[in-house]
Amino acid sequence: MARLKLRAADADDLAILSAHVQDALVPLADMAWLREERRFVLALNRFRWEAVAETRDGAPLHARTHSLLSIAAVRAVRRRGLDGVDPHAPLNLLGITGEGDAIDLTFAGGGIVRIEADGIALFLEDVGEDWPTRSRPSHALD
Repeated sequence: MARLKLRAADADDLAILSAHVQDALVPLADMAWLREERRFVLALNRFRWEAVAETRDGAPLHARTHSLLSIAAVRAVRRRGLDGVDPHAPLNLLGITGEGDAIDLTFAGGGIVRIEADGIALFLEDVGEDWPTRSRPSHALD
């Protein structure tokens, strides 16, 4: 399958990019603010929502891949609700939203990484080979 490569420069782009990273797994240890470069980067284990195949028995077969997400023109990074989290335990990324100069990475369980940036400039690129999974993320609607 083709590797995904996306750029978000406005709110509409950000909504599309966010849909593609929904349910990505990323530990805190795989997030870094490169202060000198004014970039925030994440290495993601991304669920490929856009890639669904069917097996011989008719069961759906999904895929995951490794992706890199980079956010440019970063001035500050803050975390909320992530104190005491094992830095190597995977967090489930629910979505990315932007308002004004803030970009929020929202995780299951209520954790948020807020990135203050000079506008919206995000880049997402798949960097690894896909691997199959029969598991599809789902969330309770409460």
